[in-house]
Amino acid sequence: MKTIRNLLITLAVTAYLAYRYHRQWIAVILRLTPPQYRVQVERDLRIPMQDGVILAADHYAPITDDRTPTILIRSPYGRNANHSVFGLLLAFFGHRFAERGYHVLIQDTRGRFDSTGSFNPYFNENEDGAVTLAWLCRQSWSTGVIGLWGGSYLGIVQWLIAAENPAVQALVPTITSTQLHKILYPDGALDLGLALRWTALFQTLDNARSKPIKSLTVLWDVERALKPALLHLPVTETDEIVLGKEVPYFREWLAHSDVEEDMWQANLDKMRAAEIDKPTHLIGGWYDFFLRGLLEDYDAMVKAGHQPYLTIGAWHHFAAIISMDDLREGLIWFDAHLRGDPSRMRQKPVRLFIMGANEWRDYDVFPPPSTERRYYLQTAFGLATELPHADSQPDHYTYDPSNPTPALAGAIFSITGGRVENSSVEARPDVLVYTSSPLRKPLEIIGRVRLELFVQSDLEHTDFYGRLCDVHPNGRSYNICEGLFRVEPGKGVRQPDGTICVEVDLWATAHVFKRGHAIRLQVASSAHPHWSRNLGTGEYFSTCRSYNIAHQTVFHDQARPSALVLPCTN
Repeated sequence: MKTIRNLLITLAVTAYLAYRYHRQWIAVILRLTPPQYRVQVERDLRIPMQDGVILAADHYAPITDDRTPTILIRSPYGRNANHSVFGLLLAFFGHRFAERGYHVLIQDTRGRFDSTGSFNPYFNENEDGAVTLAWLCRQSWSTGVIGLWGGSYLGIVQWLIAAENPAVQALVPTITSTQLHKILYPDGALDLGLALRWTALFQTLDNARSKPIKSLTVLWDVERALKPALLHLPVTETDEIVLGKEVPYFREWLAHSDVEEDMWQANLDKMRAAEIDKPTHLIGGWYDFFLRGLLEDYDAMVKAGHQPYLTIGAWHHFAAIISMDDLREGLIWFDAHLRGDPSRMRQKPVRLFIMGANEWRDYDVFPPPSTERRYYLQTAFGLATELPHADSQPDHYTYDPSNPTPALAGAIFSITGGRVENSSVEARPDVLVYTSSPLRKPLEIIGRVRLELFVQSDLEHTDFYGRLCDVHPNGRSYNICEGLFRVEPGKGVRQPDGTICVEVDLWATAHVFKRGHAIRLQVASSAHPHWSRNLGTGEYFSTCRSYNIAHQTVFHDQARPSALVLPCTN
């Protein structure tokens, strides 16, 4: 009995101490500066828009008589724990910023949760964000100095208001980009997995509203709902299969695939990274589907003479959300640019996680200096720096759109994204696999990876896909980066013999192949549904109901030297 009593007393004391000092423990665990202030929360603020729509928000305030800057966070995923697990995370972030001396306003975007109006992704955010900023500047507790923070869609809404609002003094866009069309249509092919998962996410969140436990499984629920739709034709009907109803904005995306159309240009005109001269810290992941667009934003800002910071970790989209690096870096960034305290700023603006070496390194620019090295496709599915033999015979495979080569992890919008072992896909007959000899010394690559392929197909409309992998001494193959080229009349460089030379952008990476490891290249004609499968008919992709089987040839001789091009830094 005495033992039980002592155990209960110990548990009670532990629980009390954990509660009493939870803010300090959180700071230690997340490597944050110690909390300075208690926080009070004013919930359910109502902010009127110009058209009468009311947007709901919560205000996290440090308890102090000092006037301090404000951080604005706008989200369609719920603003607090009563809404969703994402809202719970935002409430957590709101407390952490406020504890360190910032007012924080977390707002439901139009048509989401407690905000009125209709949700039409992206297209109301410029005006709604500007009105919200003006409202903030009129509040008695506001200094008129505002930072913007958040990832994914929360980052897109930053870009939409940053350029033309002088109250915005700094921003931290995470796992996001201004290149909306390129995100939805990477390499000219719809990211069907992204479009359907994202659309399904909202209905799943709505169904789990006010049920915090149920909302914890929301991403798994989305995956289950998605499966019946991924191979359905026509694509334009897949929203009904997943959600049981038509989704207007989903169908609008499908009907307007050309970047030159007004619906895309209207937003692109409002979010030009080169014109934003505010202090900006871009944070991305090597396995995030926003990566290429994020790096284009970085390049545009650097070319315009700005000095953005860039941080890229070994994250996929959802891993980046829970990494908390954007919270740590956001606090450092806002302390420097909203409060004039640069003491914790790193000296070099670029910080990269080098995969393989598993370490962080700092650089002056991205990419750092490198030398291109070609690894040529060889007979017997080899990869080597020597040119292939003149009489090297081509390789062949058949691509059947009814059984498309799947997108296995990588830069997909899914909890299953990121690094994964690739043996299952490499065993497929519609995948060619080229592997180097084991390396005698480490090989480091940092920058953009390319694939030059000389190909032939019996169809005018088809795809060629490449994936770079690291093969460990035990034979396991892990993906690094990937990309796709969509062939259609006029695309690719036609050769005198009728073959086509295509250049596949395999996106960017930072990776060390260790001694004894091998370099591997996969070549296929699909990574569905990350890139929607090419049906091979030439008909408009979203309304097509039929498909053609493609017979593909990849050449690798001295006249047609297909090669993997790596940015080597050693």
